[in-house]
Amino acid sequence: MEHKTQTATVAGLLAAVAEGQSGALWRLRGEDRQLDANLVRHLPGTGGAQYTEDEVDVMLVVVSGTGILTLDGAQSHLSAGFLGLLPRGSARALLAGPKGLVVLTVHRRRRGMSIAPAAGASAAPAASAPPECAVHLVCVQCHRHAIEVDARYCTGCGTRLPARPAAG
Repeated sequence: MEHKTQTATVAGLLAAVAEGQSGALWRLRGEDRQLDANLVRHLPGTGGAQYTEDEVDVMLVVVSGTGILTLDGAQSHLSAGFLGLLPRGSARALLAGPKGLVVLTVHRRRRGMSIAPAAGASAAPAASAPPECAVHLVCVQCHRHAIEVDARYCTGCGTRLPARPAAG
């Protein structure tokens, strides 16, 4: 088995992205890895709706910026150097401060996912699910919009996104 070292500098990654670009700036690659890690930029005032991660514990490291983490109803003020464990089963939400927020998340790699109704469940979408957007992909787990053209995973919860519909 060949092992490839994946390295980058945070400063280099931030310098290489366009001003105003949000979402995953970097992620671990490779099929045989045991970890997932993502460097994610949240623009000022953005974040995600509260959701519960049922599958994996997540380590969160604030690289730059400020923000607020709400974890099971308790708020923590975030700044560079913050290190926290977000236990699986906890309800969480992030809100970026006035200069934005760049975070590194690390967790055990999720098992492969497939989209299918639960046993005995109707295949119809839930009445409370928001309508799909024709422009952005929408995460089936937390309903966050993925605005990056090449997004394959939700920046909020890490769920694999559905394939982008063919134009036409």
